[in-house]
Amino acid sequence: MIKLISWMALSMLWTAPLLAQKAKGSASPVGGRATYKKVGDRELGLWVLKPDGWKAEDHRPCMVFFHGGGWVGGGPSQFNGQATLLAAKGMVCVQVEYRLIAKDARDPTPTNCVADAKSAMRWVRAHAAKLGIDPQRIGAAGGSAGGHLAAFVGMVEGGDDAGDDLTISPRPQALVLFNPVLDNGPDQGWGTKRVGDRYKEFSPAHNISGDDPPAIFMLGRQDKLIPVAVAERFAAGMKAAGVRCELRLYEGQGHGFFNGKPGDEFFDKTVAEMMTFLKSLGWIAE
Repeated sequence: MIKLISWMALSMLWTAPLLAQKAKGSASPVGGRATYKKVGDRELGLWVLKPDGWKAEDHRPCMVFFHGGGWVGGGPSQFNGQATLLAAKGMVCVQVEYRLIAKDARDPTPTNCVADAKSAMRWVRAHAAKLGIDPQRIGAAGGSAGGHLAAFVGMVEGGDDAGDDLTISPRPQALVLFNPVLDNGPDQGWGTKRVGDRYKEFSPAHNISGDDPPAIFMLGRQDKLIPVAVAERFAAGMKAAGVRCELRLYEGQGHGFFNGKPGDEFFDKTVAEMMTFLKSLGWIAE
């Protein structure tokens, strides 16, 4: 009983700051559902939102979104607002359901989360022709733990599902990261209690290389989970490797500050930064 209470207390410590993000997953995701993988009797889905005027023969850029929730909660509708706005700019957008870490899991690491994220990216690229997508313009985006998954698929080798076709790359060509968990290491990283000494297997910050995709990283200066110093260290590491990484810091803002709807100050500001970044890549027009 003592061990159970201790585990539950730690679980609340890890997840309490993320409850606001979990609540964002309660709505239905925008777009049409497709199954990208079956695990046992469970069919894992993703939701594809196509822009007006879409045709299968198009070669549109695509953004794949991963929701937050500390790897233990949340849902794939978190980025409904951002996906809708990007679709209005002509992009195909995808929101992904992935397996969460169960409270009674023997393995507390996000092994299934990262495997599902890579499977989803591979499914999107493999179906690019049917989805009207340019397979060389697929981005990954996410918030908090979802930001970790977006960065993981772009930066970390391994963690693949045993059933995946490894000849299909899961790597995106761009990263849009909203207060992402990028460092799982012991030096002020988040999630270290879950991954332990295996942090280098999961931590994008410990897997930076020169072929990583360009990234925009948006963080509130008062984020209690992700210190600004850790974000600046990550951005510096990316730049030292010759990779574009734009760090945007927001005064007075804590974790999950970007959540909301059009008209909310920081929803609008972060969407504007995302749009500017994607315009610079030539993925969307003015």
